[in-house]
Amino acid sequence: MKFNNILSETTKGLTTITINRPSKLNALNKETINELHQAFKIAEEDRATKVIIITGSGEKAFVAGADISEFADFSIAEGKNLAAKGQALLFDFIANLTTPVIAAVNGFALGGGLELAMAAHFRIASDNAKMGLPEVSLGVIPGYGGTQRLPQLIGKGRAMEMIMTAGMIDAKTGHNYGLVNHVTTQEELMEFTQKIASKIMRNSSVAIASAIAAINAGFEDGENGFDAEVTQFGICFGTADFKEGTTAFLEKRRADFPGE
Repeated sequence: MKFNNILSETTKGLTTITINRPSKLNALNKETINELHQAFKIAEEDRATKVIIITGSGEKAFVAGADISEFADFSIAEGKNLAAKGQALLFDFIANLTTPVIAAVNGFALGGGLELAMAAHFRIASDNAKMGLPEVSLGVIPGYGGTQRLPQLIGKGRAMEMIMTAGMIDAKTGHNYGLVNHVTTQEELMEFTQKIASKIMRNSSVAIASAIAAINAGFEDGENGFDAEVTQFGICFGTADFKEGTTAFLEKRRADFPGE
């Protein structure tokens, strides 16, 4: 499928999706959000894809924010619809994929850009990365999940401060806060992220999908994460991957997971 604003490449079980609007610092406009949805949907449905990496083109920005010109004159109803559709189409969609998603944050991740990175299952940042939610400086609040995912990741107090000040933090601070798992140089970012992806790909994709579902359940209102874990644990016992994994362990060999 041909895209105007993103690049998508699959090699040896790894799909890399790159937002490719460097002249706009990879800002998210409506077309880019739609294209990202399609690219993630294709990767999720591709049995050969075991891990997805999302990153930005160039060395300046992962995603420097949303394209403000598209919604500067929106009404209350239009603003609410923008957030609801965006969350459903992309941000919640990514968070609930059964395929692991790693954000390789290669520069500015601001506003919708940080919200996109937070929708991924975890984040790795280059040492030049700057992250923040500056929406209140525009008279609005984060609308793509930022007020929910940032406190979950770094705690309520720190999230309140970041959102209220509209300030940016650097990669080292993001690592200290638990917002990013690792910090690398710009040059090493993709290679390091790919190494983490390769470790994930050695394991059961079916079990990983169950783990994602169970972990996410613990952050959902009305869901009991422990009950979800019990359910997903039981489901694993009916899979070919469980049979192969336990057999390989008992036979003292490396498992060759069929992925079902």
